[in-house]
Parts: sequence; C-alpha cells; structure tokens
Amino acid sequence: MSVRLASSAVALALLTACSSAGSLHEVAIETPLQPKLDVSSFSHILIAGFIVGGSDEVDANRETARLLRSQLRNRSDLRVVEADVLSLTEMALRKEVGEGFNDAVPLAEPNTIAEEQELEEYERVFADLGFWQELGASHQQPLIVTGTVLFTPHARAGFVTQEQESYDSFGRRRVVPIRAYRERTGYVLSPKFVFIDGRTGATLYTESHREEILYEAEQNTPALSSYFELMDRLLPTFLSALSTQTIRGTRILLR
Repeated sequence: MSVRLASSAVALALLTACSSAGSLHEVAIETPLQPKLDVSSFSHILIAGFIVGGSDEVDANRETARLLRSQLRNRSDLRVVEADVLSLTEMALRKEVGEGFNDAVPLAEPNTIAEEQELEEYERVFADLGFWQELGASHQQPLIVTGTVLFTPHARAGFVTQEQESYDSFGRRRVVPIRAYRERTGYVLSPKFVFIDGRTGATLYTESHREEILYEAEQNTPALSSYFELMDRLLPTFLSALSTQTIRGTRILLR
C-alpha cells in the first residue's frame, strides 16, 4: 500500500471513529494575510500611469489606472490621489523621463512590442529618481504605483482530449475520451507593478503577473472584455501588497 493510500485510510478510520463518538460540525473560518508592503508611513496613493505595449485594441494605460483607482477607493485605507494619468510610454520616447539611463539602447515602438523582454528597455523610466521625487512632491508625497502592462493577442491550435457522451442500444449512457483538433484565440496580460516612494523616488517593491485566456475560434469576445476578465484574476494579489486580505474557508469540528 502506498504512503498516500495508507494516510487516507488512517484519516478515514479516525473520521469514522470520531463521527461515532459525536457529531461533525462545519464552521466557517477567516485567515488574515498581512500585506507585502508596509504602507503605514503613507496617507495617499497615486496611480501614476504605465508603460504599455502590444495590442492597441485597449488603452491599457488608462484602463489599468482607472481600474486600480476604483479598487483602491473601496478596499484600501490610503486616499487615492486624483490626477491625470501620465502617458509614460510617449514621455519615455520623447526623453522626458528616464533620460541618461541606458540611452544607448533604443526604445521599440509600443505597438510593435510582443514580448515582455522588449518592454524591459523602458524600465529605465523607474530609475529616474528625480522625476518620481518631483512627481511625489506635487501630490503630497504619496506611495506611487506605476509599471508596465503588456496586452497581446494569443492563439493556440492542436489536439485536446475532451469527453463525448453516447448511449448504447439499451439506453445506457457512456462517456468516452476522444482526441479532437481545436483552434482557440484569446489574449495574454502581463503587468509588472512598481511601487515607488514619492518622498525619495526610490523603488520599494515590484511584482509581476501573467494571465492568459483562450476562447473557441468562433467565439467573438471583445478585447476590452478579455482585459477586464484577466485583470479580475490578479486584482486580489495586487491588493494584498497594500492591505490585509482575508482568506475564507471551512473546518470540520467534532461536537
């Protein structure tokens, strides 16, 4: 008998013994998760704007800033600074920010960027301490959130295993696995969030994400709908960097 089977058998025996001695009771529990970043020294937060690349079907800069601001107003103790969203990609191309940091490497045009590595050259923007310090001084020295957002179309084709239902001559139902060729299209969302101290311009913390979604080829899903669906998946992780989040679950107790 394998270790896993043996453990399962022991657990089942214990559960049976306990249930014979008393009744089992399911209770809801909540487990708090502490934030990854200490924001106690800040009273305000500024979603400044993002370096973006990939598809131009969605204005990923403005949509990301708008969505994060909305979430933070409802789920954070920090006051959200109301300010214009910076077009950091264009500012970097015009050398209004990040100038003097790795200038020898040319910046790719945003709509030609298809890989995360191509956006890395723009990260010189986050090293410009003077720019971020000046921006912070203009907005009550907040915690600044910026970063990169890559939103690109994605396609996948190949054989997949799926279940097929059938009935024999006696009406008995059967489900058999079959291999079928499928073409699916969708999008990949790869944001990197950069948290900057508005008092010093220094980067405090960064975190990267990657989410993808695929639809059947005949399903015509708008790019903006896909973007929001993908953002919904990673929002809890983003928020957990700033504030305590609660994981809800259940436990079985013996009465």
